[in-house]
Amino acid sequence: MTAETVTHTIEQLLTEHDVARLLKVSVATIRRRRLLRLPPFPVKIGSSVRYKPSSIAMLIADSRSVDEH
Repeated sequence: MTAETVTHTIEQLLTEHDVARLLKVSVATIRRRRLLRLPPFPVKIGSSVRYKPSSIAMLIADSRSVDEH
């Protein structure tokens, strides 16, 4: 894995503020879900908390499938 690949991967991770904006909830809700170990599951990098866009997409897809039933 090259440094460029690592940098590219890190740049794609979302902050809790990004996730809150995407899901249209408060940052406090995202933090509460993290503390309760509910999705979306974070990636910890040192003291930083980030989220994979694929995790957010799965959470949205799962919530849509629940809404349809």
